[in-house]
Amino acid sequence: MNEETLRQVPLFADLSKKELQTLAKSCQERTYKPGTTLMKQGDTGVGLYIITKGHAKVTQEQDPDRAEVTLNHVGPGDVLGEMALLDDLPRSANVIAEDEVTAVLLPVWEFRAALRSNPEIGLKLLSVLSHRLRNVQQPGHTQG
Repeated sequence: MNEETLRQVPLFADLSKKELQTLAKSCQERTYKPGTTLMKQGDTGVGLYIITKGHAKVTQEQDPDRAEVTLNHVGPGDVLGEMALLDDLPRSANVIAEDEVTAVLLPVWEFRAALRSNPEIGLKLLSVLSHRLRNVQQPGHTQG
């Protein structure tokens, strides 16, 4: 697993090459056949996914009739489940492979172990999250 793949993740933007290499050691490459669910709405997140090949659709079941709505389509370079690394909240959507998908998975338990042994990584992530929060709180900021 190349640390350059992890560098695509906005949360990791401030990490050094060495810190990215530390995280990269924990990554696993996975392949999914068309129609396979990568993430299921309501499940606890197992980690962060970076799509490296193929395409998937992001859907959400809407209450009360549980009708499924397509929210987005993702492909190579897209990052999914970033916040699962930081909280234990359930997934807010389904992600289903549209064709054969290859993704790099950084498991949450491996990520948290890396944080415990490399506290500097955690401090840098706090800085990135703080900047995001400040940007959202700026007057006139609109979310897309």
